[in-house]
Amino acid sequence: MQCRGFLFDLDGTLVDSLAVIERSWRLWADSYGVDPEAVLDYIHGKQAITTLRHFMPGKSEAEIQAEFLRLEQIEAGDLNGIRALPGAVELLEHLEANAIPWAIVTSGSIPVAYARHRAAGLPQPNAFVTAEQVKRGKPQPDAYLLGAEQLALPPQACLVVEDAPAGVQSGLAAGCHVAAVNMPPETPELLEVDFVLSTLSALRVEKLPDGTVNVTQNA
Repeated sequence: MQCRGFLFDLDGTLVDSLAVIERSWRLWADSYGVDPEAVLDYIHGKQAITTLRHFMPGKSEAEIQAEFLRLEQIEAGDLNGIRALPGAVELLEHLEANAIPWAIVTSGSIPVAYARHRAAGLPQPNAFVTAEQVKRGKPQPDAYLLGAEQLALPPQACLVVEDAPAGVQSGLAAGCHVAAVNMPPETPELLEVDFVLSTLSALRVEKLPDGTVNVTQNA
């Protein structure tokens, strides 16, 4: 397929942060008296505040915000094991070397996302969309629409790269092309995406003289 820019999710797509995420949410669930496994089944691809509202029914917004700040502090302070996923740095450096615009579009907050981005040693994106910048998180299209806007590209000219069903749904709803990476093969959303990848190393990207980018996948 052809595009003009890339919109990358962060956790699970560019950065291996699964252990940190699960440690943080288990700690919160245990302290709040919620089943940790139910929480871990729910969280992926969603904003933390969405998860807290789901598991704190009947609580005031002030109470939910207080828990969010406590969780944010836990997550931003735990960088043990954070690393770039295979192929991530190489792909991003290739985009930079060829002046291909790219953005990070994450459900994480600024303190958490920036800390993990730095810890993984990723290049600096052309745009960085975090949870604070959108009213509706993934699977709604707002985040990827904003990412495309910040790259000055129409959504249909962007390739979203995602590892979570909520993120894939967000990218599709925004009208973007989508590549799914590290998603279970039985995931229904895979029927609608352009690429199904086990690693970012499988993507081949070539910029043409007119600025169009050819994207192919290794067999």
